[in-house]
Amino acid sequence: MGDDAEMLKLVQSANIACGFHAGDPLVMRTTVAAALTAGVSLGAHPAYPDLQGFGRRALECSAGEVEAFVLYQLGALDGFARAHGSRVTHVKPHGALSNAACRDQNLAAAIARATKAYDPKLILLAPALSALAAAGQSENLATALEIYADRTCEDDGQLTPRGQQGAVIHAPDQCLAHVQKMLAAGGLVARSGKILPTPIHSICVHGDAPEAVSTAGALNAWLAQAFTLAPLPLLFA
Repeated sequence: MGDDAEMLKLVQSANIACGFHAGDPLVMRTTVAAALTAGVSLGAHPAYPDLQGFGRRALECSAGEVEAFVLYQLGALDGFARAHGSRVTHVKPHGALSNAACRDQNLAAAIARATKAYDPKLILLAPALSALAAAGQSENLATALEIYADRTCEDDGQLTPRGQQGAVIHAPDQCLAHVQKMLAAGGLVARSGKILPTPIHSICVHGDAPEAVSTAGALNAWLAQAFTLAPLPLLFA
């Protein structure tokens, strides 16, 4: 889906698909090993069971099902991490599951419960100002708030749906400008120009995008001049 080997040279923390929307046992094992070699912290990236749609199609699932999905996928990836003498350190839902949990408090709570039940020391990586972030904080999980380099958002902080024009930012220079605008504003900057103040801990680049490596490289080079870049666990040490 993308150039994972090059991406792992540029990021500090990786969200690794756990087999439901992408990946398989061999891919997961190989990616975990590559991430650890690169000094990158491991994040489980659970999704709806939707290989055909890459986890970007909304499914009608109960909160109980979602809680079980997350536990299952988290345990699978952590098994490979343990086999390499390490552990998964954060959880970040993928695609349509993340989008639903950002709006639906019941689904958000289910994801937070599953994360805490597996290991209360895990970090929940969630979009800033989302119901998912609030659920993580309610469960007393370390909750890292993220913004997106390659996606726009609306006035309520929700991502612009992918089907709408302008939802995805492709050019690396435009992604960098988008991030610079949000960091300067101290929060999300909606398409309308509305500023939504929030702390920011992490910047997401979607690894399956053709421009992902170039975008991550541009961000890394600029951010390193003004910030100390670190894996998520060091932010909450």
